[in-house]
Parts: sequence; structure tokens; C-alpha cells
Amino acid sequence: MRRNLILLTAALAVFFGAYSLVTLYDTFFRFGRMWETPAVKPHEQPLLVMDAGLVPVDGGEALYRSAEPASLVSPLDPRDPQALEAGARLYGYFCLPCHGRRHDGEGTVGQSFAPLPGDLRSARVQAQADSQMFREISYGRPGGRQPALATTIPPEDRWRIIHYIKSLGARP
Repeated sequence: MRRNLILLTAALAVFFGAYSLVTLYDTFFRFGRMWETPAVKPHEQPLLVMDAGLVPVDGGEALYRSAEPASLVSPLDPRDPQALEAGARLYGYFCLPCHGRRHDGEGTVGQSFAPLPGDLRSARVQAQADSQMFREISYGRPGGRQPALATTIPPEDRWRIIHYIKSLGARP
């Protein structure tokens, strides 16, 4: 019993000694504990006021996703040479690995897909409405392997790719 009392007294002495050291540290040293730093008290400073118009509340990808395919219209001129050149460059970045250099669906990556990527110069694809192509590029093709690229490619660049593909024409 006496041994337990000595151990308890020693433990209390260590505890109160450590507590005293921490209190002295907080009181007399320049660097206080965490609750003394301004980084822990941001709620005590006035909140910054956000400028109007910084957070979009309308427009964006949700409008494209919810719109009827027939109502989607390209904001670009499909015959603009700069848009077609940009579309060719974007095709090389995003589409070429699957659809290939000849736009025939025989790209290196696309060969591992089942079903294989489509021929972009086929009569079926060339006859497809631009708005339907936009939806397939943006949100994938049902029953196919076209990945959804809406989060990868901005809307105007998707239209540039479509105009470039359409400018190729059907394969003879």
C-alpha cells in the first residue's frame, strides 16, 4: 500500500511539474502554443467579401447536358480556317490515339477496345448532326467506347474538333 502511495505521489509530481513547465513556456517565451497563434483564430478576423460574378450561377456544362441535342448549335463558323486548323491539332491530342491518323478507327489505343472505334469518315458519321456528335464527344456514346470528354475538352474545342471531322468528308 505504501509503495502505491509513493508511485501515485511521484506520478502527480511529474504531472504537475510538466504542467508548470508548459505554463511557464506559454507565459514567458516569445513563441506561444498553438492557441496563441493567429493561424488558429481566423474566425476572429472579419470575413472577406467576395466580388460579384466570381462564382458562376448559370450556364456551364449543365446546360449542354440538359439541352435537347437538336438545340445545340456551334458558336463557331464551320468553314473558318483557324478553327479547322485548331480542330486538327485538338484531334491529334484527344482523338488520334483511338481513331488513328487516317480517322479510320485504327489508332493504337483504340485497337484494345471492343467494339473498335468508328471510322470518322464513314457516311454514317459524316451524315450525323453536329449536335449529336457534340453530345457523343461530351458524354460518351451509348453502347460504344467513346469516353465522356466534357471534363477534358472545353466546349468550343469540342466544336472545333467536330468541324474538323466534318471538313474531311465521307470516304470515297
